[in-house]
Amino acid sequence: MADAPEAAAAAAMSVLVVDDEKNIRSTLTLCLQGIGCDVTGVADGAAALAALERAPFDLAFLDLRLGEHSGLELLPKLLALRPQLAVVIITAYATFDTAVEAIKRGAVEYLPKPFTPAQVRHTVEQIAGRRAVQRRVADLEAQLADAVPELELQTHAAAMQRVLDTLARAAPSDAPVLLCGENGTGKGVLARALHAQSRRRQGPFATVNCPTLSDDLLASELFGHARGAFTGAVRDQPGRVEGAEGGTLFLDEIGEISVALQAKLLRFVQDRAFERVGETRTRHADVRVVAATNRDLVRDVAEGRFREDLLFRLNVIELRVPPLRERPEDIVPLARRFLAFFARSAARAIPELSPAAEAALLQHRWPGNVRELRNAMERAVILWPDRVIGPEALPGAIATAVAVGPRLGGDHTLEDIEREHIVRVLARAQTQEEAARILGIDASTLWRKRKRYEQG
Repeated sequence: MADAPEAAAAAAMSVLVVDDEKNIRSTLTLCLQGIGCDVTGVADGAAALAALERAPFDLAFLDLRLGEHSGLELLPKLLALRPQLAVVIITAYATFDTAVEAIKRGAVEYLPKPFTPAQVRHTVEQIAGRRAVQRRVADLEAQLADAVPELELQTHAAAMQRVLDTLARAAPSDAPVLLCGENGTGKGVLARALHAQSRRRQGPFATVNCPTLSDDLLASELFGHARGAFTGAVRDQPGRVEGAEGGTLFLDEIGEISVALQAKLLRFVQDRAFERVGETRTRHADVRVVAATNRDLVRDVAEGRFREDLLFRLNVIELRVPPLRERPEDIVPLARRFLAFFARSAARAIPELSPAAEAALLQHRWPGNVRELRNAMERAVILWPDRVIGPEALPGAIATAVAVGPRLGGDHTLEDIEREHIVRVLARAQTQEEAARILGIDASTLWRKRKRYEQG
């Protein structure tokens, strides 16, 4: 029997039934209305798209065969119109291949005909339960954003929204996910979000940074080792795989591991079986694998640096995270979010970005992506004394040639000129000690001048 919260959530759902058989539409409509759903039934794709344009449905039951048309062809059109729509494919011609294809195209469930009212109720309540979990996760993300601003998964860019939509659909499954993208795009943040939205969210989330360890140490880190397996192995030690039991194992920069270790990892991803280093006993672990890479693994396969069979196992669901330069709509909102976060940490008023600073941010290519933007905003909050952040507060690689401060020879006091020079040096120096060395004063004098500027 379903939990009361799931049943209540199901009763509040708005459902679209798309089936060219009138009897099926009527039967399914009565069944859904019996559990409290608001139901609209249509016979073809054009009517389904028109209905979605009129109302924001929560759920759609979509027949695989709509006369001479295919429900699989209609499915992406429905999701393009309403990305948050949960779609259940229904069919009397159920096969494994069509089920897989339906899920790949964005369906959340696959229900063979004939189905019973109990099956329909169970399906709706399961989807309602997932929606409730996603809302709770969103609330949790909002709370975490006060501590880790990257975890606030909001975007104004269509490319990034598609990534987030696919992530939300992939999260409830146990399929391996491969996150591809440049350094600093937030692949680790997305891996945590995937775990938080999964059925494993109560389990552990374990991260292994693959490039930081040698082959032997990485094998031990992953699978553990037996006492005496190598010098210094004074006791049996479980690895991250066992530590992630019931949860998610995140393998960061998977493309950096050796071909020899890839073979062991392939066996684990495929069979969930492994041995600790120095031990012959085969163990098993119930772990979902999420991997990330900044490499072109297809090219690495062609050049013999990465196993093709491992790539096939890891990229059941592949998410390509766009670099920041391809989502310019997010640059200024992200910068403001980081400024607010670091200002709260520093117990100072939240600075504002000047138009010139915003222009500088938008013109920069962001080779370091979101990580580079975060660091630039943290630096500005720490070093820039004014309430308004100008381009001079940004690192030299980001700042443009826009001059907004006092001009030598202009109508400015010596104090204004000194202040502007100190602020600009602080903005490009790596540390306060380096800035003091460039200015030819000691660090304590620089500190006193900064405090006077802040108070002014």
